[in-house]
This record gives sequence, C-alpha cells and structure tokens, in this order.
Amino acid sequence: MSLSIRDLATPGVRALQPYQPGKPLSELEREYGIRDAIKLASNENPLGPSPLGLAAARQALDEVALYPDSHGFALKQALAAALAVEPGQLVLGNGSNEILQLVARAFLNPGDEVVLAQYAFAIFTTVSVSAGGRVVTVPARDWGADLPAMRAAVTDRTRVIFLANPNNPTGTWHRAAELRAFLESLPPHVVVVLDEAYCEYVSEPDYPNGLAWLAQFPNLLVSRTFSKIYGLAGLRLGYGVASAPMADLLNRLREPFTVNNLALAAGEAALADEEHVRRARELNAQGLALLAAACERLGLAYIPSVGNFIAVDVGRPAGPVYEALLRRGVIVRPLAPYGMPNHLRITIGTPAQMQRLLAALPQALGG
Repeated sequence: MSLSIRDLATPGVRALQPYQPGKPLSELEREYGIRDAIKLASNENPLGPSPLGLAAARQALDEVALYPDSHGFALKQALAAALAVEPGQLVLGNGSNEILQLVARAFLNPGDEVVLAQYAFAIFTTVSVSAGGRVVTVPARDWGADLPAMRAAVTDRTRVIFLANPNNPTGTWHRAAELRAFLESLPPHVVVVLDEAYCEYVSEPDYPNGLAWLAQFPNLLVSRTFSKIYGLAGLRLGYGVASAPMADLLNRLREPFTVNNLALAAGEAALADEEHVRRARELNAQGLALLAAACERLGLAYIPSVGNFIAVDVGRPAGPVYEALLRRGVIVRPLAPYGMPNHLRITIGTPAQMQRLLAALPQALGG
C-alpha cells in the first residue's frame, strides 16, 4: 500500500488547520481593483512604528551582512531595566509566537494535556498540537476565560495552561484578585503562560502586571510583544519573562539567530519611546469609545474590550458583511474560525480610518 506525504506527518500536524491571518492590503487591491484600502484586521498600530525604533532599524541596515547577537545582550539589558527583572529571566523570540512554541516544545510530551479557554488565541492550539499535546478547551463565560472551570479541568496529565490577558480576539480581561487566586490554586506540575500582548493598551486600575508574580510562581511565564503598541509587527520581535531556571531551559531550546539585527536595534530604541506609546494609547482609547458608540447607534452587540480592537456581533453570519466591507476597501477580521460566525473583529485605526469604517459599515449591513 502506497503512502502519501500526509501519512508520514505526525498526528498532531495532520490534525492542524492553517492559521488564517488578516487579508493583506495588496491582496485586496489586486483582487478587487481597489485603491487606497485600509486594513483594520490584524491589530496593528495605526500610527505605524515607533519613530525611534524605525531610526534604529535603518541604522542597523549597515550590519545585515553580519549575524545578529543571538543572545540579544543589549536588548535584554534594556528590557531588564525597563521591567525591573534580571536579564537571565528573559527569552527573546521571533515574535511572541516563538516563545509559545518554546514552552510547548520544552514541557509537552505526546499525550500531555493543555488547558485553554474557548475563544483563545488560535496559536495556543497550534503550538500545543504540533508538540503532541492534547488540548482541553473549557467553555467560556461571557466571552472570556472561566477561570474556576479551567481549574476544574486540570488533571494529573495537565502540563501547560495558555491564558491571554487581555484575550484576543474577544478583548476580555481578568482582574488581579481573580487571576492571582487562579495561579495560587494550581498544582506545581502545571506551567502557565500568561500572554500579555496587549497589556500596554490597558488602563483599567485593577488590571494586573503578571511580572509582579514571577517570584511567587516559578511555573509562570509572561509573554509580551513589540508588534502591538510599539508598531514593529513586521520585524517579528517578542519576549518571555520567567524565573531564571525556566528561562534557562527555554534558551537552551531556542535556535540561534531567530531575532534579526533590525529587530534587536528597533526593539531597544522603541522601548524608550514613551511619546509613541502615549500617543498610541490615547488614540486607541478614543477609537474604542467611537466604535462602541457607533455599534450602539446601529443596534449591534459587541464585546467590551481593553485591547486595540472590538469584536462586533453583526446579528447574522458575518461573511457577507465582511465581503461587503472588502468591496468598500475596508479589511476587518471575520471570527468564524474561532467559532464566532456572527462576529467581526475590528482593529482601532486612525481618526480618518475610523470615519471611513463608520461610513462603510451601515452600507455593508444594509447590503
């Protein structure tokens, strides 16, 4: 009997579905013959990259013939100072996705369980299944993770919990007391990844900083990224912060040179760009309020969000509304792959982009 190439792959890989990124602007303009389209699909910073980071990346172009510092010494020193941690607690990655992959590879054996919340970031499943893990998905409560139910799902076979705060794509979040109680309740054989990719956007007073708990929980890793508020998504730079022993394990597994010269330089400079962060945070707060008010005027339900996006329920299968927006040059993100077929995730844009969205949305709904 002949074998196909698919038969040769591991069961985990065969079970995976490809990640579906937001449609690129170039693809939309090519397919629909549209010019000047806007993209509100991938939670990118509408202000663009940190000016300081961009200048540093341009200067680093002179060194692209050289391999980067695989250990990222200068960036780790800057991060350690900014975050009040030790450099030995840091793991750098090609986007925070690489950090998630390293955790899965380091701590999952085939058949080990991974506990996730319904509507969790899709990459949590991808890295878990590709490492041979068995994903246990816990039903959400009010579109967010049900922490007591997730705790009840933990067994002797559970090795990893992935939890985003705030969550993508729903924008929901957990307060300090409930999240700390959840961590305290877990057995020591469970590694917890707390994904804080959108933390810099959150202004809620009871929003926790996961880094403050690392000394108490040696099984905790906090992952963050330069892709969102710092505007460096195209350079792919993320990092994890954990206890020094956990960071050491992950750094042993990490392949060399996955973070390039431009990303290292841009990240170090962007970290000091407080003005860019302030502007992005203010713009986002205004955009969240504007979009929420528009949803209420249009009679659309939405999930209150503390990220840089809102998941909007269009009250019907969202595919046709998504297509109608595309034809008007507006790219948003349909959430059917997340089991949310009536929702569109809309990233906050510039004032001009938001006005274009709000002009197109009633037309798309009517059409």
